[in-house]
Amino acid sequence: MKLAFISPYPPSQVTLNEYGYHLTRSFLGKKGIEKIYILTNHLEDDSQYSRYAEAGLDIIPCWNFDSWFTVLKLRKKLKELKPDAVILNLQFMTFGAGKIPAALGLLTPWMCKLLGIPSVVILHNITETVKLDTIGMADSKFKRNLFLWIGEQLTKFILKADLVGVTISQYVTILKEKYKTQNVVLLPHGNFELPERNYLPDDIKEINLMAFGKFGTYKKAEVMIDAMEVLQKMYPDLKFKSTVAGTDNPNVKGYIDGLKKKYSHLPNVEYTGYIPEEMVSQIFWDSTFVIFPYTTTTGSSGILHQAGSYGRACILPKIDDLERVVEEEGYGGAYFETENAESLAVAVASLIDNPQERRNIEDQNFKAAKGLPMNELAQWYLSHIQKLLPQKP
Repeated sequence: MKLAFISPYPPSQVTLNEYGYHLTRSFLGKKGIEKIYILTNHLEDDSQYSRYAEAGLDIIPCWNFDSWFTVLKLRKKLKELKPDAVILNLQFMTFGAGKIPAALGLLTPWMCKLLGIPSVVILHNITETVKLDTIGMADSKFKRNLFLWIGEQLTKFILKADLVGVTISQYVTILKEKYKTQNVVLLPHGNFELPERNYLPDDIKEINLMAFGKFGTYKKAEVMIDAMEVLQKMYPDLKFKSTVAGTDNPNVKGYIDGLKKKYSHLPNVEYTGYIPEEMVSQIFWDSTFVIFPYTTTTGSSGILHQAGSYGRACILPKIDDLERVVEEEGYGGAYFETENAESLAVAVASLIDNPQERRNIEDQNFKAAKGLPMNELAQWYLSHIQKLLPQKP
């Protein structure tokens, strides 16, 4: 079987690149897999993809982020490669920061249907549960309603895929009831490869608060840095550090530079910039707590699963979707009121004052990260794809 994956892939900085990396690698060596094609976006220098080359994987940059012609480029490449099935790793901004190129790229599942290629989509978010104003998509009621309507139309095109998997049970209910479809299933996020366990010392003298991702829309680092200042006053004998691990969200360019100016008086804030895949483990191991400075969620959190993989406690906002994911998947953490630095500081303090509770949460998260390895998730995909393939003599 020849499989094509349509997904961002490292060192591309497009959202879901890391998920695409772990997902595709989990198919290597599976029985019946003859070839794996990764159809990803062009870089300024496509030769950079060679850093992540792997026997059995063909990394093929064939579309441009923010291009209006992505679906046509993908159509041409799929007709050339003739894969037996396609797996699409999608969220609503996979193909562009601009609204039109992002929307046009999401016609790809429909295009696969027209080509007669069996397709499976893993859809990481749905417009019905996202606060569009907080992710930079709509700043007025008219725009919000317009983009919700457009989102509904795009969802109908995505649902043209043979199978659509979503990572939160509530999403299954919403899509089935609203769109009257039966090809939607709950598809677990899956866990990345578990690294060797790296324990924190019992007596921690320096507390490193770390937030990971793309910042500026629904993920803002100010609440974490402000909480760090509160904590420093609460615990004068301890050292505190904030690590902003990542880059600007494409919709808010210049956000990190703005942070650097605003907090230039604080020497204990680190801005890492883009983190290559091979450096991710060190960022998590260097952290004491993984902070989720979200104002809303856009689906199941890959960072939650990473925090578990590295055995770190999470400090989480009280947001319905996120709380539901944490509970359903067996993770744990301390909670704070969204955008409230004092509340975040109290949540961190509760685990500083109770190191045994912190250790319990670290163990709980590491155990949850063992729940469904990507390797097993790949087998789930293959069993469903086999049912979609035309029956051959």
